[in-house]
Parts: sequence; structure tokens; C-alpha cells
Amino acid sequence: MGSTVPAVLVLRRLDAPFAAVLRRHFIVLDFFASGEPLPEFLAAAAAAPDPPRAVVVEGGAVTRVDALLLDAVPSLRCVVSTSTGVDHIDLDECARRGVAVTNAGKVYSTDAADHAVGLLLDVQRRVSAAERYVRRGCWPVQGDYRQLGSKLGGKRVGIIGLGNIGTLIARRLEAFGCLILYNSRRPKAAAARYTYFPDVRGLAAASDVLVVACGLTFETQHVVSRDALEALGKDGVLINIGRGANVDEAELVLALKEGKIAGAGLDVLEDEPSVPPDLLSMDNVVLTPHAAALTWESRSDLYAQTAGNLHAFFSGQPLLTPVLPVPCACLPSSELPA
Repeated sequence: MGSTVPAVLVLRRLDAPFAAVLRRHFIVLDFFASGEPLPEFLAAAAAAPDPPRAVVVEGGAVTRVDALLLDAVPSLRCVVSTSTGVDHIDLDECARRGVAVTNAGKVYSTDAADHAVGLLLDVQRRVSAAERYVRRGCWPVQGDYRQLGSKLGGKRVGIIGLGNIGTLIARRLEAFGCLILYNSRRPKAAAARYTYFPDVRGLAAASDVLVVACGLTFETQHVVSRDALEALGKDGVLINIGRGANVDEAELVLALKEGKIAGAGLDVLEDEPSVPPDLLSMDNVVLTPHAAALTWESRSDLYAQTAGNLHAFFSGQPLLTPVLPVPCACLPSSELPA
């Protein structure tokens, strides 16, 4: 990095440790700390003598990374996302303009996989429902809790998206004695011991549990449809730690109300943080607030990785977690690799 401290545009909320990591090495132009409306904030950043060439964003944040944002701050040449999914970034537009993109890579993978298994155990064994029974004082008044759960061992688990997170979920569930099935864009050579299904409906029909672990794209929006839910059947369970819009939420609520599936564990919803009221009243539904990756360890790793991606960009080194790499033509001569 040269002698000038580079400016970084930040369009996500920073807690104190994250802010400290970034401010140690960069001039941080923090939208949420500015108190300004977004258009004025972006205009001021673009008009600075040394305008920012990198921006830090996250999924579901204040704005999409698209032509409007890139027009507002035309100096931007690198987007560092702290989310694994990139549905909040127009990758085609970034590629057209030569803007590099990174994501969270594998930082969240272990924690998200753990959370998926936790949701599944909770739904199958009715842990949260039984805990509410105790807290409401029902145990001494009404006697033992009689809503029987279902064992996890031996279940056929269909995983939609056998990427980093999906593979880790599969390995964890194998230890419980589950049979793993999966759907992905194509069969995985490294997953020969699992059964591949080319379509989600077929996967659901062969599964006791359907786990959504894919990213959100045009092809995967509402990939869990009414047909898939009906194929999963009245004893089936749905787990979603992908994106809310991977599931047709209206059809899911209807399927749960009508007993067409047995239960659901949801870390993500279509219109976060809005929760359909029907879901809140269902004892066979476990809800968490998009928290699958929220551990101290993953946060610390994310802060270091974000700073590392920024360092790599400004010093002309390979990005740590590239989605779109840096085109060499976009680097000034002082920042090209030696």
C-alpha cells in the first residue's frame, strides 16, 4: 500500500470491533455514522479529492450494488461484501464496468451448518415447544409433555445446494445416521456416495427432510414451491438457512396450516424482519432471526477477512475471496503487482 491511506465507503452497520479493525488501516466513510441521507452521503464521497475506490456492503442492507450506486460513486472499483450470498449485487453490471467483487467465502460455513442441524433437531424433537411448555408453568399443572417428537437417525435428508455449507450439513447429518440426497446445478464428483436429483420436486418426494442451503438467484427463487411442499408430504420437515425467497412463503404457511408438511425450521424469511403472523402461533415451527452465522468466532474471522480483501485490492494482490477478480486494467500502475 502506498503512503496515502485509502478511503473505503461503508454501507453496512459497524459494531465497535469491526470499525476499529477498518479504521486501523483505512479512512472509513461510514454512512450510518454520518446521519446524512444516502444520496447526499454518496455525492459527498464521490466529490472528495481522493474518492473511495472500495465499498463494504452486506446483503439486505441500505442499498443494492447496481448501476445507480456505481453511477453515484464512479470511482468504485471493488465491492467487498460481508455476506456469502451476492443477490444484493448486480454482478453483470460490475463485470461490465470492471469492478471486482468479493464475498464472505467460507467464513460462515461451519456456523451455518451447525445452525441448520440445530434447527432440524429442534423441530424433530420439539425442543422449543417443550421448553415453552415448561416456561408457561404447564408441567406441574397439566403433567408430562405428551407431544411426541421424531428421531433424526435414519431420516432421508434432501439438501438443496451442495456447496460449502450444504456439504458440511451433509457430513454432520451422516454422523446421525441420515441418508443424504441432494439437488445442485450438476452432480458433484466429490459427492458420489450421495444420491443426486436433477429437480427439487423429485428430491422432496424422496426425502423426509428438505434443507435449503443454496444461494438466491433467478433460478432458485421459490425453488421450494407448492409442488415441492406437497411432494415432501405430511410427515416432512423443511429447514431453510439459505435465503427467504428460496421458499414460496405463502405456500409454506398454507402447507403448515393445512398439515401438508409436519414442521419447519426457518432462519430466513422473504420480507425480513417481517414474520407472517401464522408462523408465530405454530408450535411445529422454529424461527431464528437470520442468525445462523452469528458466533463470536465467525464475526472475528469476518472482520479480519474484510480487512484482508481490502488490503489485497489496494496493494494489487489476489483477493482472498473473489467472486469477480480485479481486472489488471483497473489497477493504477502504482498498485499493479510487481
